[in-house]
Amino acid sequence: MKPKILLTGKNGQVGHDLQHFLPALGEVVAFDRQGLDLSKPAKIREVIRRIQPSIIVNAAAYTAVDRAENEESLAHAVNAEAPAIMSEEAKKIGAVVVHYSTDYVFDGTKTTPYQENDPTNPLNVYGRTKLGGEQAIRSSGVNHLIFRTAWVYATRGKNFLLTILRLATQREELRIVGDQIGAPSWSRGIASSTMRVLQQLLQKTNNSQGWDKNLSGTYHMTAAGETNWFEFTTAILEHASKEGSQPAEWITAATSGNPLLTRRVLPIKTAEYPTPAKRPAYSVLSNSLLQTVFGIKLSDWKTQLNSAFSHTDSN
Repeated sequence: MKPKILLTGKNGQVGHDLQHFLPALGEVVAFDRQGLDLSKPAKIREVIRRIQPSIIVNAAAYTAVDRAENEESLAHAVNAEAPAIMSEEAKKIGAVVVHYSTDYVFDGTKTTPYQENDPTNPLNVYGRTKLGGEQAIRSSGVNHLIFRTAWVYATRGKNFLLTILRLATQREELRIVGDQIGAPSWSRGIASSTMRVLQQLLQKTNNSQGWDKNLSGTYHMTAAGETNWFEFTTAILEHASKEGSQPAEWITAATSGNPLLTRRVLPIKTAEYPTPAKRPAYSVLSNSLLQTVFGIKLSDWKTQLNSAFSHTDSN
């Protein structure tokens, strides 16, 4: 019998793509913010008790990094308290919790990729609240998978890729931070990898009639390789400049059908672009544990960007 899967954040970047992959595993009941507001604990409990899912995939989050500095209580409610409630309810019914966290739980002082067990030290409210969610899930004792992602973008919604395409139609020169290092990760790659992990676990569960508790834990799930925002911008514009007279629907939407004006992209220091929330200077995550345990390796960020530009639409 196929499991019932409760998905939150269905209109988010990863949540939207998960709706393409999760139905292969079971019956998906998906909610957006209007259907399931994670700042309302009673609603979370009511939905879980009513649906009785075998798997809860929490792809919803408060992700406005800078705004979170002034909205800490709301960010904490959604990113820390909601996962705690989900885990509590999931444990009661024997469900598994799949949750997405972030590279921002680290402070960026390393110069080599972060391992899952490296010390956390978030620099901003967003990172602290996401870490709070991780800790709540672990301490609940529920069977769980926490996937830390980073620099996520998609062909829909609000993200760096679409922002650059829009700005490139408005300005001849873009000044982009060049001293923050990370791995831009396409939401579709994250969603696909999540499905593949769950596929393996469901097969093991069906064969042994139980969840392997040794597989519960935290795994990094990002594109391979590393770059900076300046180089990522340059790569985006190179791809965009090669689009013909009939670009993909999502590109037309991002540019409003206007031509690219940008002729120069200049790297700047983080200090030249102050933001309310501090960012880690280096937040590359090592994906070796995901590959060792599940045999899954995401392609490198350049390959993922190429795949995104080859994607015909935002659906």
